[in-house]
Amino acid sequence: MAQPLGIFDSHHPPSGELIADCVHCGFCLPTCPTYALWGEEMDSPRGRIYLMKLGIEGAASMTDTYAGHFDKCLGCMACLTSCPSGVQYDKLLEATRAQLERHRPRSAADRWFRALLFALFPHPGRLRVAAAPLWLYQRTGLQWLLRRSGLLKLLPARLRAMESLAPPVNSDAFRRRMPEHVPAQGPSRGRVGLLTGCVQSVFFRGVNEATARVLAAEGYDVIVPPAQRCCGALMVHAGREDEALALARQTIDAFEAAGVETVVINAAGCGSSMKEYGHLLRDDPQYADRAKAFAAKCRDISEVLAGDGAPRSPRHAVPLRVAYHDACHLQHAQRVKLQPRAVLATIPGLEVVEIPEAAICCGSAGIYNLVEPEAAEELGDRKAGHVLTTGAEAIVSSNPGCLLQLRAALARAGRPIPVYHMVELLDASIRGTSPGT
Repeated sequence: MAQPLGIFDSHHPPSGELIADCVHCGFCLPTCPTYALWGEEMDSPRGRIYLMKLGIEGAASMTDTYAGHFDKCLGCMACLTSCPSGVQYDKLLEATRAQLERHRPRSAADRWFRALLFALFPHPGRLRVAAAPLWLYQRTGLQWLLRRSGLLKLLPARLRAMESLAPPVNSDAFRRRMPEHVPAQGPSRGRVGLLTGCVQSVFFRGVNEATARVLAAEGYDVIVPPAQRCCGALMVHAGREDEALALARQTIDAFEAAGVETVVINAAGCGSSMKEYGHLLRDDPQYADRAKAFAAKCRDISEVLAGDGAPRSPRHAVPLRVAYHDACHLQHAQRVKLQPRAVLATIPGLEVVEIPEAAICCGSAGIYNLVEPEAAEELGDRKAGHVLTTGAEAIVSSNPGCLLQLRAALARAGRPIPVYHMVELLDASIRGTSPGT
């Protein structure tokens, strides 16, 4: 049996070989959001890798200070893009966070808050129940009253963050499921499965429906497996390994049963984790090979559409100047950067402008903007400021968390311009409607 390494147990501690790949060159520093905020070496990728090394050597202790440097990491993976040595910081961070989750004692308040998030977010049924009081809060004017009164400032920072980031609730949140089959228009190009997600399926149902319509208009038979659940991405990024493994297995089972050739994903964080299922399930003899095959089928919606050549469906003009925000888990973790821009370029009349500091995270990062609200708010405000310099009339991105984070930051700045998922603009162009309708 493998022996523990320093402060880590023997179950997949951060790899010494991967740690040794880091030559401490510092190319990661300019793109690391926490280093940009604080200029603290131990809150940079190379600093955190050094802390991993100390942990393996037993030269560090599992203190709040030690673990806090990893809690403060957004997991945005900008360092993957900027690293000339190919350091696999994503695998190192996930291994370390799983160790911390098993062995680090958290305060009672922190444990309860995290337990609340993970008891709620991965479960669409529970989210629909929670949507009812949120709908009343927004529609009765209570939200407007409390925000205007300043009473929300009396709440703890994490609860204030939950309130400010809460998505607008409409009747879509209370509908159960999308159709299980959306047929292709014209000759079929293939059979694809659509991941509906957990938070996405409740609060961003319109994005899922737009995705299905666009795929059908481009000639795909769209299958929406009813047995699918959360893909486990939130758990992977938070170090909750056992839960992530169970949800990954269920996701594989659901899409295998659907018999699809490609799994289409419209949420960047989900896509980055699903493409790594082969690594996540590497120890499971029943799923290891299946997970690799499944991961090879996973594609972001922009990859599918940009890889098809000339669009099949006609486009109508969308006369709008938009700023495209690269979701971190799309541009850094999945290395998908050109494809969304290529898709947007097929929309007549649409002007796409770039945002300064595009490599720096907006502060969303899964549950980061809820568990580290001060840092997330500072990053969100920084991103909103850069967006506003572009003169854009709207923001476009490819991840629901980014849309919520940017909406809240722009509201704080007093400039609440619309935010859209990329596929919503394309859907509007195909249907000849205004975005968001």
